[in-house]
Parts: sequence; structure tokens; C-alpha cells
Amino acid sequence: MMVYFAMALALFAEDDYEGVLARLAEPLMQWGCWDRSWSMPGSAGITQARQRLGSDVVREVFERVARPVCEQLTRGAWLAGRRLVSIDGFECDLPDSPANGEYFGYAGGAGRSAFPKARVVSLVESGSHAPIGATIGPIVGKGLGEQSLARNLFGLLEPGMLLLADRNFHSWPDWLAATATGADLLWRVGASGRGGMALPVVAALAEGVSDVLCMRSTSRLREYTYGHGEREASG
Repeated sequence: MMVYFAMALALFAEDDYEGVLARLAEPLMQWGCWDRSWSMPGSAGITQARQRLGSDVVREVFERVARPVCEQLTRGAWLAGRRLVSIDGFECDLPDSPANGEYFGYAGGAGRSAFPKARVVSLVESGSHAPIGATIGPIVGKGLGEQSLARNLFGLLEPGMLLLADRNFHSWPDWLAATATGADLLWRVGASGRGGMALPVVAALAEGVSDVLCMRSTSRLREYTYGHGEREASG
């Protein structure tokens, strides 16, 4: 029950503990598959039950069920025979406890955030938004940015996948690490002069597309140039 409760906390983030547990128990009572003599525990009892559950069980459940679900005929799930997957990050607020504050930290420096924050980077199937993997880390600290956390997810890539990523994820070592899995990549890179890449054009193609050369590369990148100066690169 507490595993479902932990998942329900994410679905009903605005409710308190008792409210979330009531959402789970009341339908079961109506269906006749819940002990009607049961009474709602207080928040302290629910907290103790969560502590007994721990995080390992929840992590194992996630790792068992997190996988692509789109079929061959699912619209928007495939491109050129490759399964579209994407990697992205976000931040989430955490309970303002001393332990969370010490481990995860607060965003904003001197004008720090009201609550501790966790940084989450996830690999999802683009067509379904089904998670394939995720990694969580502190919001502050050297080597704890989205790019660093994303490296923990490259091992979930497979041949036949096409990985989409925004420009903040690109670096030469990460490009090599991701392509080593056999997956194809379609990553945005910043325009030249804004901390981006000045890629020498090998041949101009149709529709604003050009073949470019990435130095010290074992593969060629194809650059898509847009009116606002941003570019996307693919293997």
C-alpha cells in the first residue's frame, strides 16, 4: 500500500498525507476490497510507514516498469525507423527539512529558494512520454548540473533509438559516450559566437541543410540551420 501511496504523493502534490491516503482507500472501500474497520492514521503514523518502506523498493519498482511502450503504428513515436527518445531536466521542491537542505541545497544563492530543490534528469520516450530512466541529484555543487546527471542515463540507450537533446547537453565527450551505445543522436547546439560551435561546412544541401565536419570526430554531423541562428546536429 505504501508503494502506491508514494506514487500518489506525486499525483496529488497539493494534498496532505491524510488526503492522499483517503484518495487511495475510499475507492477500495466502495469496491468492497478494503477492511471497513480500518481507520485513518495520523500524519506521524504515515511518516513512520514511509520510513519503514525506504527508497530502495520504490526505486526497484520504477526500474522494473520504466520502459518504452509505443508500438510500430504509434503516431509521432518514430522517425526513419528509429524510436524517438529525449533527455531533459527539471527542478522540484522538497520538504524543508534540515536533511533535505543539507543534501540537496537551495537554489538562488543569497536570495535562496523557499524550499530545498532536487534536480531531475530523465530519459523518456517522446511519443508516449513514458519514462525510460531518471536520475536525481542536488541542485547545487560542482559536477551536479543536468549534463553531469545525463551521463548516468546513456547506458539505457540502444541501437534503433534517436536521442533528442537541447543544446545545454552537448559536449564532445558526451556525444561520443552516447553514440557508443549504438543510438543515433539529434542534438541542438548553440550558434557560433554564443558559446556554440563554429562547424566548417563541407557541402551545402537543400532546404537550409548542410554537411559539416566536427573536428576529431569519428562521425560526421548534419547541421540544420534556422532563421534565428540555432542549429541541430545528428549523426
